[in-house]
Amino acid sequence: MYNILVLPGDGIGKEVSNSAVRILETVGEQFNIEMNIKSEVFGGKSYEKYGEPCPDKLIERAKDVDAIFLGAVGHPKYDELPSDKRPEKGLLKLRKELDLYCNIRPVKYYSGSGRKIWNEDRVKNTNITFVRELSGGAYYGERHQGEEFSYDRIEYSKEQIERIVRKGYEVAMVGNKKMHSIDKANVLSTSKMWRACVNKMNEEFPEVEVVHQYVDNAAAQLMSNPEQFEVLLTENMFGDILSDQGAILSGSLGMLPSASLGGAVDLYEPGHGSAPDIMGKNLANPIGSILSIALMFKYTFNRNDIADCIESAVENVLNKAYCTMDISSPNCMVIGTKEMTEKIIVEMCS
Repeated sequence: MYNILVLPGDGIGKEVSNSAVRILETVGEQFNIEMNIKSEVFGGKSYEKYGEPCPDKLIERAKDVDAIFLGAVGHPKYDELPSDKRPEKGLLKLRKELDLYCNIRPVKYYSGSGRKIWNEDRVKNTNITFVRELSGGAYYGERHQGEEFSYDRIEYSKEQIERIVRKGYEVAMVGNKKMHSIDKANVLSTSKMWRACVNKMNEEFPEVEVVHQYVDNAAAQLMSNPEQFEVLLTENMFGDILSDQGAILSGSLGMLPSASLGGAVDLYEPGHGSAPDIMGKNLANPIGSILSIALMFKYTFNRNDIADCIESAVENVLNKAYCTMDISSPNCMVIGTKEMTEKIIVEMCS
């Protein structure tokens, strides 16, 4: 039995979570796996019910399951709440308490997807795995907000850097043994320590070719020559920005899956936000959520066969020129969240 906790969150989180659950149910039926799927409020919805975006009792419950799926958090109506009550702080707390220090975000170009932003010859072989540190940096450092002076400290220990660097090398070893390490070592002290750790650990992984790249250059290279990247290793804030930028290579943030690993339980979520402007309109792209379930079977349950089944189904539907609003073009048939989910399920079962 697989025990999975679903946290729909806010905005379109409920809709894409429904898609994720439909995929889990289909996997259970198709591969004869018993699924114990439970749901709990999180983020803004949790604040409304419990007065906290991530109550301590949720953390304890999360530690008793095999994997967590999170839809999305955030809504403008919560913007005036005290900072520690906002939905985003609930997500940071969840990551910290579960020690989810490694974020995996694959970015792949799908030739069948409708929206063509780029010259296809330049991006057609894009297949990047972002390995992002998730437990430190500016998001967790000391901060002060004042009317005349504010700051956010970027803080990293050597131990934090070493464990994510090791993950980067391990991911690179599975592929073509090439890794870009992204930093700002010409300016930042934390980046200097980062680069030193990467170089030192290369002695353990001499097969891996390491390319050091400043973050501003990496941002430009992602747009001009994305095919050079295979594994892209970076700290928290740089990774947040670059992985969202990289997702556009696949047509939309709605296509981006994500896995947060390393602690007592793994968490999976699409890379997009809560998009309250399209909430309840059957317009959200469920593919990022569905591909996140594929990552769940790959990393938590060690079932590459199921992960491949889901990924192939997504690609087959896109190749048949179906798309959601965010990746629409004159050459494809635009369908809704539910319809896209069902077409992917049909491909899984065919």
